[in-house]
Amino acid sequence: MTTYDTYQTPLSSRYASKEMANLFSPATRFRTWRQLWVNLAIAEKELGLPIDDEAIEQMEANLDLTPEQFEIAAVEEKKRRHDVMAHVYTFGTVAPAAAGIIHLGATSCYVTDNADLIFLRTGLTYLVRSLGILISRLQAFAAQYRDLPTLGFTHFQPAQLTTVGKRATLWIQELLWDLRNIKRVRDDIGFRGVKGTTGTQASFLALFDGDHEKVVELDRLVTKLSGFDYVYPVTSQTYSRKIDIDVLAPLASLGATAHKIATDLRLLASLKEVEEPFESTQIGSSAMAYKRNPMRSERVCSLSRHLMVLHQNALMTSSVQWFERTLDDSANRRITLPEAFLTADIVISTLQNVSEGLVVYPKVIARRISQELPFMATENIIMAMVKNGGDRQEAHEKIRVLSHEAAHQVKQLGLENDLIERVKAEPYFDPIKGQLGELLDPKSFIGRAPEQVDEFLKNWVKPALSDKEIAEAVEKSQKFELNV
Repeated sequence: MTTYDTYQTPLSSRYASKEMANLFSPATRFRTWRQLWVNLAIAEKELGLPIDDEAIEQMEANLDLTPEQFEIAAVEEKKRRHDVMAHVYTFGTVAPAAAGIIHLGATSCYVTDNADLIFLRTGLTYLVRSLGILISRLQAFAAQYRDLPTLGFTHFQPAQLTTVGKRATLWIQELLWDLRNIKRVRDDIGFRGVKGTTGTQASFLALFDGDHEKVVELDRLVTKLSGFDYVYPVTSQTYSRKIDIDVLAPLASLGATAHKIATDLRLLASLKEVEEPFESTQIGSSAMAYKRNPMRSERVCSLSRHLMVLHQNALMTSSVQWFERTLDDSANRRITLPEAFLTADIVISTLQNVSEGLVVYPKVIARRISQELPFMATENIIMAMVKNGGDRQEAHEKIRVLSHEAAHQVKQLGLENDLIERVKAEPYFDPIKGQLGELLDPKSFIGRAPEQVDEFLKNWVKPALSDKEIAEAVEKSQKFELNV
């Protein structure tokens, strides 16, 4: 049977980065289990249990599984119906000196849960770096178009002007919040440690002949060897599934942000103002050859919806963990946790790809402004007349009548907005006709948008991107692009 004969998740086979797909692979999972068994043995030996150096040396020399060992483990799991014990046996075949002490005093969750916490923390680190790169790309876009006026929309109806760059800062701000939330939850993740079958550490207390201090020290040592700063003070057989809720919450929130950004881009593509990159050989539609569908943005929306609903799984699973544990969390988490990270990874990388090739059409944007700006300029025209000695109410009535006539031309006859031509033809407005060009300059309608972009990028984005791990990720991505 080939890979074409069985279902494979498109998250790994089609979309996800190799880095994230590898993190949740069987190879990484079982290697991590073996490392955790090594850490346990080292700590137990240090605290006085009779474990030979040879046993630890053989374990450390065989952390990576060969294809043959995967096959042995599969046969054992089918026979024993227990994945952890199958791998304890398999590890012992290549580290025979350690066969009797592998997993000593531990329950299955020692490797499964501690490994999951390692994967969660590592996966969040990958996402932090990827988010930093995405934000850096959008920062450049916002700076480039900081003062390009564009029609704003409220209720998807024409509103006052903003700028293309200012609109991008709205996207970036939400991504900065996502970055903050993901870093917070990552840095808050602890270690389950060595807690035994129901979290009481009874098995380890027996191993150390009732010496409580050694059991506490064992927990500390294994936590340190595994790269964590602290261990959860109390657990049941598992770490609390509320941790999964905390981890998936900022990923779901990221999904909401990404969906909003991609939706904005899809609408802008329909307006022909901004488009995502489109390769010269890309096909937008099998039937309509002229189409340039926003396929990447649509993919972001599609996967973001999936990412948002995965959080519900974590909530439901946590809520039904009876007493010290039930096993109805296992199958759910095997799917939900990897999928959440793979999906978040794909969403970010796709948005990064889009952001690096956004195409802006200033003339289309200007044309749309010209269609709507005359109506928005009516207040400026009225005020200009008042400053020239006119009566506000009279000016308002004159412009109201002309506006309705122009609206009729646009809505009923499908013609261009000719309000300004009507103003120019009306003798009443002779005193200010020389000012109309200034009164209709789009840049006079964008307020502090350019300055807001500058201040936001300087005071908020730059400090976030100056963070060491993010700065290194951005620099590495830029070097990669230059090499490509």
